[in-house]
Amino acid sequence: MSDGRGLDIHIGQEECLARIRATPLDAEELASRYGQDGRRAPGALSADIIHVRLETLVFMVLSMRRSVRPSAEALAWFPAERVEALFGHLERVARTSLELTYHLCVHSPEILRHLPDEAIHDWIMGLLDSYDRSGTQGALRILRHVAEDARARRDLHRQVRFAEIAPVLESFVTGLAGRGLRLETGEAVLTDTETLFLPPVLSRFAERDDNFRLYKAIVAHLWAQIWFGTWREPALVRLAGYPDPRQVLDLFQSLEGLRLDARLAAELPGLWREMRRLAGRAALAPVWRAAAERVAHPEADAALSWTLAGELHAAGVEPLEPVCYQGVLDPQRVAEVSAARIARERERLAVALARIADEQGVARRATAGEPPTFRVDPEPDDDWPDGFAFQLRLGDQPVRPIPETVQLLQSIAQDFGHIPPEFLEAAGQGVYQHQSGQAREDAAPAPASGAFLYDEWDAGRQGYRKGWCQLREKDVHPQPDDFVAATRHKYRGLLKHLYRTFEAIRGEERLIKREPFGDDLDIDALVEAHADRTQGLEMTDRLFLRRRKLDRHLAVLFMVDMSGSTKGWINDAQRESLVLLCEALERLGDRYAIHGFSGYTHTRCDSYRVKDFAEPYDAKVQARISGIRPQDYTRMGVAIRHLTRKLLAVEARTRVLIVLSDGRPDDEDGYRGDYGIEDTRQAVLEARGRGVHPFCITIDDQAQAYLPHVFGPAGYVLVEKVDRLPLRVSEIYRRMTV
Repeated sequence: MSDGRGLDIHIGQEECLARIRATPLDAEELASRYGQDGRRAPGALSADIIHVRLETLVFMVLSMRRSVRPSAEALAWFPAERVEALFGHLERVARTSLELTYHLCVHSPEILRHLPDEAIHDWIMGLLDSYDRSGTQGALRILRHVAEDARARRDLHRQVRFAEIAPVLESFVTGLAGRGLRLETGEAVLTDTETLFLPPVLSRFAERDDNFRLYKAIVAHLWAQIWFGTWREPALVRLAGYPDPRQVLDLFQSLEGLRLDARLAAELPGLWREMRRLAGRAALAPVWRAAAERVAHPEADAALSWTLAGELHAAGVEPLEPVCYQGVLDPQRVAEVSAARIARERERLAVALARIADEQGVARRATAGEPPTFRVDPEPDDDWPDGFAFQLRLGDQPVRPIPETVQLLQSIAQDFGHIPPEFLEAAGQGVYQHQSGQAREDAAPAPASGAFLYDEWDAGRQGYRKGWCQLREKDVHPQPDDFVAATRHKYRGLLKHLYRTFEAIRGEERLIKREPFGDDLDIDALVEAHADRTQGLEMTDRLFLRRRKLDRHLAVLFMVDMSGSTKGWINDAQRESLVLLCEALERLGDRYAIHGFSGYTHTRCDSYRVKDFAEPYDAKVQARISGIRPQDYTRMGVAIRHLTRKLLAVEARTRVLIVLSDGRPDDEDGYRGDYGIEDTRQAVLEARGRGVHPFCITIDDQAQAYLPHVFGPAGYVLVEKVDRLPLRVSEIYRRMTV
């Protein structure tokens, strides 16, 4: 294979350069290859200047057989601004490898020839990723095929890959209401009510941004199927009586598409406007216009769609052409997944109700033949599709369920539209003890591969090292001693104050205005209503104030620095702080978890489990707190990414990650200085972008130099004296979460 001058592109790099020097390109050939209209670009840099600058970059690896002169002569035909931008990329690569930089210099004219300016940065990042994985030889394979790569990029410029935007879509679906949903790629666009299956690549539209919006539209539509009850009616039963069930299912999908569009237009009007533009649906035929008006009514549900599907099928009406974000329906798959989930959640709810009954002191009566009687009453809540949530009652008394119970009730309500009475039967005591213990043991199964891979931000190259960090989860080795009891005794006076403070937070109420009923008149609403009446307008009936218990729907994860520098007083202060926090949070009822972090180089990053969200604050957790000991180094970015992932798996409106650290990021393999600080900052920005709020509590007296840059000026606090740490942590937590 030849490049047009008799040069075999499969020969070695050194031999290729030797032939170029022996038969250099003349001005005419340079003009035909690199010049625009056969002319040198106006204001281009001279070959001599470019040559000196290239040699300055790579002089350490030059030799008698290596020269950058041919590249300098070729680059002299390009506009100066393009060459200057190229020097910026070369300098970035030089921070990683001079050998790779030399080869990049050799190929730089072809890079400018084939790649547009906006694509060069991403191409260089891909080159560095290949270098990280395969060394210089792997990067050279990419360099030698820059022309082919450029052609592929031109064809793929409009494509959006799921792998690229998965974090954004995960944040988007997390912000939607309802049960937590997984995102995966699949051959067809559909949902089984627990996972949304999306295409691995989208290139339907000419503009890349529109293909990204299409991903969001698909996620919103599949979520709407679950949230607004598409699958509450047993589809397989509905289809059983038809000789051609596929035709009826297609009609049902068309009707549900119209119904869900109407609900999305009301609930998410901004997103719906984008979805409508992408759909570009033509005007509906009269029969479909009439059907659309019926299913667009706020009271319309899936049962109505099934009824209309039967009527349209009998009339011989053809289904609508699916719009771009609809996908397909798979009733068999949904039935299997839903049946397993419903059975699982019914069992878990029975165990949770038994626990609540036990805490309310009715267990002994239950064994005497008086089983606890639970019920749920609707409670107004605009965040729910039917306008209400649930108040759980035991007998006639309202009870405050644990957060996991609330999630179960909400998930069951999504499947049925209500809570079936048979789901409100508490498990027997033996079942309760067995299941609750098993849940604690199985709360955090180890990953099959044994390690999680995370990207790491390289500020020098302004890009990620892909899959660079390997993190493993471990349990803190428990230390069954009297540390927790000694801490309680040492801070007994402070604990009484913390108990009172946190119980006051738990009892706070929120005043809701403009309610149709309530505890008092809303004067502002009354004045506006009177003004409306005097102008002949209809007066609203929302004239009352209602007091409602403050809903602390949050999850907090404490990330504890277990690096070697915490040895001694710092380790003691950290452990005492955690004991005080746990004692106070048990009174408050917030969901919280504790994980430590440390590691040694990017190949051995460790996350130490002290307490997961599902675990109670029992003797096992207390022994782990006592067992927290200093380990290795402070590689903070990967720990923030991993624990952010854990927080996002928890159903909560507010997610907070609190970092307890004694110093700046540091590790053995160059993870220090600007590199470590910038990676940690990038991890913090990623967490915030996904809806997690990081905050740092540090005792590093040098923190003012870097923490405002990493966490923001309001994202950290400095505790100047180690022995004051236990006194401050609970106070800081209270201020942050109220």
